[in-house]
Amino acid sequence: MNRFTALIYDRFLMGASQQAGLAEKRCNALAAASGEVLEIGAGTGLNLAAYPRAGITRLVCTEPNAAMSSQLEARSADAPVAVEVVAASAERLPFEDASFDCVTGTLVLCEASSPPAALAEIARVLRPGGHYLFLEHVRSADHDQAQMQDRWAPIWRRVSGGCNCNRDTLATIESSPLTVEKAEIGRFPKAPKIVKPLLIGSAVLAAV
Repeated sequence: MNRFTALIYDRFLMGASQQAGLAEKRCNALAAASGEVLEIGAGTGLNLAAYPRAGITRLVCTEPNAAMSSQLEARSADAPVAVEVVAASAERLPFEDASFDCVTGTLVLCEASSPPAALAEIARVLRPGGHYLFLEHVRSADHDQAQMQDRWAPIWRRVSGGCNCNRDTLATIESSPLTVEKAEIGRFPKAPKIVKPLLIGSAVLAAV
């Protein structure tokens, strides 16, 4: 994502969707977050107000984009606990194995350069029995809509700063070291049709 896209992200790209129900969906997706929590690709910090007000003892947010991380830091007062901001990509997390009880990510894997690598890192830093909570726009299960997503994907990547509208993210999570516990498909409010299908769910790292 380029600097210009980062600067207009909240008001012009996410504003209408947030007001139309995406903010509530974020709250639902993150409701089970507890203990030591890592958020990958935290962006401008729109999730900070969505975390539960109790149960989180530590919150670390990674964000590789400098323009976004500065907004994330400015919004840190919205979080239930003090926020630690770390410049890192989802594919290369600078944390020891088994460091967190929970990892969260919303609208992240669509931009990840390698979703399988990101999920492998998520599994690595989770403690056994730890959970990954996710909210992602995904490839449609409807054949015609999926074909439309494929046609528009190259253009969408350019205009959106690197977002992929046609990734089968659920299949990628299912192929990772994590076990999907819950997965529901909803609708991305006030969004273009090619990014309408919205996946909300959780996965767990099996206890040893």
